[in-house]
Amino acid sequence: MKKNKFLLLALLTLVIGVLAACGNSEKESGSTEEKDAATEVRIGYFPNMTHIATIVGLEKGFYQEQFGENVTISTKTFSDGSAFMEAMSTNAIDLGTVGPTPALNTFVKNPQHEIIAGAVNAGAVLVVGADSGINSVEDLAGKTVAVPTFGSTQDVGLMKSLQDAGLKVKSSGGDVNTIKQAPADTAALMLKGEIDAAATQEPWGVNIETNANAKLLLDETQFAWGSESTNTVVAARKEFTSNNPELTKKALKAHKQAIDFINENPEEAIQLFLDHVKEITGKELSKDEVTKAFARLTPTTDVNEDVLKEMATISKEAGYITSDNIDGLVNLSYLEEALK
Repeated sequence: MKKNKFLLLALLTLVIGVLAACGNSEKESGSTEEKDAATEVRIGYFPNMTHIATIVGLEKGFYQEQFGENVTISTKTFSDGSAFMEAMSTNAIDLGTVGPTPALNTFVKNPQHEIIAGAVNAGAVLVVGADSGINSVEDLAGKTVAVPTFGSTQDVGLMKSLQDAGLKVKSSGGDVNTIKQAPADTAALMLKGEIDAAATQEPWGVNIETNANAKLLLDETQFAWGSESTNTVVAARKEFTSNNPELTKKALKAHKQAIDFINENPEEAIQLFLDHVKEITGKELSKDEVTKAFARLTPTTDVNEDVLKEMATISKEAGYITSDNIDGLVNLSYLEEALK
């Protein structure tokens, strides 16, 4: 009897030891995965003025300073929000700056990311050919307007401005034709007479004005939702933020550092932007044009959630998404912690 009790006790001790070992193994595995995830942060952005906060944050070393020397930063640039969100959805980037409309359109279809901060308000305009005879939004009836891509923030912003004037795009039953065109190539299209107007982000609005004999129809205070319109946001994969909350907060601290630097040192920020874009794209932008464009936007961490909800409704009406429910898209808890 004593022998059986001894064997039973030994067996229980062995089982407990195995379970404890398994538990420790899981913890060690979890900590290793978190450590591995934290050794590299992949940042995406556009070489546009509305992404100046990310560019300055990289150029000034704010991200590296916050992350520390044990974290590697890799970057990837995009020409439009659809490509950016596809990269985020396929785990090719962890966080970065993008227009809110591509972020919300993708979220409705695949809610695996979140908006964790604002980046820029305003910064988008509607320009028309100087000799087009277009003097009001109502005059766009029957005309052709270029947008960066369908479903972009500028595309939806154009629909908002048309809606306010009682107009619609052709795809929604109206008579305003829209075509997608890369902002950098839009001036050439206007010079050829192939488009009458363009809804675009800066610095391309100024670029079209300067190089295509164009004029502002709606400036940054009038286009879409005006100066309070959230034009660019910081988006991140939920898997990344949940697994790396401290790293996420550090990224947002760097983002805030960049915004403060831009607002306090606009001339240096503009030069950093010019140098960065030339290095990335090989194109040398005009400093005068970029300086003029800079005055049309406001770097900020704020997010106008009411505007985002309206954007979602317009996207749904345009057939880009099947629902305008974006509950859970905006999560500012990491930002609130980072700003303490």
